[in-house]
Amino acid sequence: MTHVLNSICDIPGVKVGLAQNNDALTGCTVILPDNGAVAGVDIRGSAPGTREIEAMKPARLVPRVDAILLAGGSAFGLDAAGGVQQYLEEQGRGFDVGVTTVPIVPSAVIFDLHQGDPKIRPDKQMGYKAALSACSKPPPNGLFGAGLGATVGKVLGPENAMRGGQGSACSKYGDIYIGALAVVNAFGNIVNPEDNSIIAGARNPETGSFVDAEEAIWSTGSPVYNLKTNTTLAVVVTDAALTKETATQVATMAHAGFVRTIRPCHTPLDGDLIFALSVGEKQANALNIGSAAAQVVSEAIVRAVSAANGIDFRKKEPRR
Repeated sequence: MTHVLNSICDIPGVKVGLAQNNDALTGCTVILPDNGAVAGVDIRGSAPGTREIEAMKPARLVPRVDAILLAGGSAFGLDAAGGVQQYLEEQGRGFDVGVTTVPIVPSAVIFDLHQGDPKIRPDKQMGYKAALSACSKPPPNGLFGAGLGATVGKVLGPENAMRGGQGSACSKYGDIYIGALAVVNAFGNIVNPEDNSIIAGARNPETGSFVDAEEAIWSTGSPVYNLKTNTTLAVVVTDAALTKETATQVATMAHAGFVRTIRPCHTPLDGDLIFALSVGEKQANALNIGSAAAQVVSEAIVRAVSAANGIDFRKKEPRR
């Protein structure tokens, strides 16, 4: 494994665009492959908000997707996909139906309405702006795009939570790139996968110290904060050749990156999902790509919350 610039945009032909409203604390992030992508998806959380997921299934007609949208605003934020479609249609991109092209833009949202102005959500204009801004420059980690209003560690309520954010990572195995971008809005805490220590999450309102979310659930019998307002989203991209079936397998394996870093994850209160995209023709198998995908997803999550909260959990005292 070789780290490069450590961004999903390390992968040739992959662009990312962002748009956000800093007053309303919401935004959207668009992953835009130059030539579309073969795609799969795996949904594990119980409270997802999505669009065009059915088209990604292996048995469906459409062979490729044209972009992926991640957005805040809960289900309202799915409107931003229309702006991404508008931008792509203007470029002549999409599924050719004779009279026009229909851009295929699978989308997923997080709930961030409690963070800023709940009446201002990502819309068609914001989606268009995000797509228009897409470039190969590494996307910023932290409070940007769809991660602007994201929070983590909500077992004691949002007032005792920390920032979540968006993060990106990439590794190269031989000549194959595997990258990920994550938007972290988890009910659970975020832990350092190296030693399972909490790096962001619920805090005790009296002491400010971290609260073990899993222990808190058991000690109270149920979470204090039980609204379905959480979700972690990730997009994995590789330049290895995948089919719809193997892309779905990669998305499934990539969820191990959630398990390594989010405690608890895939809860009834989260809408966790992962998209997996193939943008190349290099030969590899789904087992190898999926294993690597779990690692870069884990790193993207850690980078998101570290940047969002201005922490460097990797700084440790030297061994004596």
